[in-house]
Amino acid sequence: MSAFAYKAADNTGKLISGSLEAKDRGTAVVQLQEMGYFPIQVTLQGDGNGNSRSLSELGLFSRIGLKDVLNFTQQLSTLLEAGFPLDRSLLVMAQFSESSRFRQVIEEVHQDLRKGHSLEESLARHPRVFNKLYTNMVRAGEAGGVLELVLARLAAFLEEVQELKEYIASALIYPLLLTLVGGGAVTLLLTFVIPKFAQIFADLGQAIPWPTQLLLSLSAFLQSYWWLLLGTIFLLVYGVRRYVQTEGGRWQWDTWQLKLPVWGELKRKIETARFARTLGTLLHNGVPLLSSLVIVKDSVVNQVVKRVIVEAYRRVKEGERIASPLRDSRVFPPLAVHMIAVGEESGKLEEMLLKVAEVYERQVRLTVKRLISVLEPTMILLMGLIIGFIVFSMLLAIFSVNELPM
Repeated sequence: MSAFAYKAADNTGKLISGSLEAKDRGTAVVQLQEMGYFPIQVTLQGDGNGNSRSLSELGLFSRIGLKDVLNFTQQLSTLLEAGFPLDRSLLVMAQFSESSRFRQVIEEVHQDLRKGHSLEESLARHPRVFNKLYTNMVRAGEAGGVLELVLARLAAFLEEVQELKEYIASALIYPLLLTLVGGGAVTLLLTFVIPKFAQIFADLGQAIPWPTQLLLSLSAFLQSYWWLLLGTIFLLVYGVRRYVQTEGGRWQWDTWQLKLPVWGELKRKIETARFARTLGTLLHNGVPLLSSLVIVKDSVVNQVVKRVIVEAYRRVKEGERIASPLRDSRVFPPLAVHMIAVGEESGKLEEMLLKVAEVYERQVRLTVKRLISVLEPTMILLMGLIIGFIVFSMLLAIFSVNELPM
């Protein structure tokens, strides 16, 4: 049995919070429902969430992110499904929000709603929080009278996106940490340890082996011109970032990424999964194909993929099927294009797009797992070779000194 902290509302809309013991989160939700409460948030106690509210209240770490929007969507869907009016649901969400900035956004949405605006119009006033994909799906849900169902689907979409981002980020943590630790160790050796030996060898006045000379020269350069090295790296990064911000630079950067041997393949899979997931979700919620393509285009960052979607929009508007321009672009994998074509022919395009998204999200996870399994030992071997060269060079010089005649 584990302890779970919960936030819920009763039949009158009164907000309550507390804790209970249950086998898992699903069991805790069922227990709350049997008690006559409508669960809004159920979390395992001791997972570190307890301090997040106080930090948010202080204005720290209060940036509105995808996870905030995901929690908002899930909880709003739950309240609406339980029969709560929309305006009261937003009040509940505002009171339970752990982010002071997001709480302010929800309150402004509630005020606009009370003034007679639709939920879609109210959310659209905050484009940095709720993008066009979000607001268009909400508009479709309001028009069809199935807002809680659309919000549940939207929450599932955001959850898939969040899980994929977190998986890739968590997989890269160890290689990045290994690089920082190894690079720091090598830097300390070259800037603090090696110079002491350099002075000893200089006092002896004897020739030393070339590996040791190379190591000492590198150490002396780092000591004397570290500022030049850091400045060069800074200017290089700054120049590349400024160039990528230009239209031509962004196009070349995105094209180059897609052509890389390993990263390019992974990038194509990520873009394919994102495109299929977004377009399939929009179509599944009643947004027309042409409107969906415009929304997808605005949500895509890669300029090569964006140009493909623009071309697809033009040709679909002229009467062609969407699979044709995707096939001609040679950006999307043949399997994905074939599955989309089959979906169009069978009249189940949105279902097939979501299937494509599932396939390539799974492939992304497998590809990242394989890359990390190769990257980790490679980085360890590389660091071992660098440190081994340093040790070998110093021992070689020491042995050569010991062999000198007395």
